[in-house]
Amino acid sequence: MPHAAPLEIEQYLRGVQYPAKKNDLINHARQLGASQDMLETLTNLRERIFNSPADVSRAVGEMDRQ
Repeated sequence: MPHAAPLEIEQYLRGVQYPAKKNDLINHARQLGASQDMLETLTNLRERIFNSPADVSRAVGEMDRQ
């Protein structure tokens, strides 16, 4: 399953206040006009608390290994 590119993830999560829940990330990206691919990538993340942008990137990378 293709995911949003790391630069796109970084772009649409800029300004997120961490720690953040998955829904916080989705809502923030949606408000900034994120693409459907980006929103689907965030939607497919496991439910958890993300502590930093690197934490989100790691979680996206883990999706490839599942």
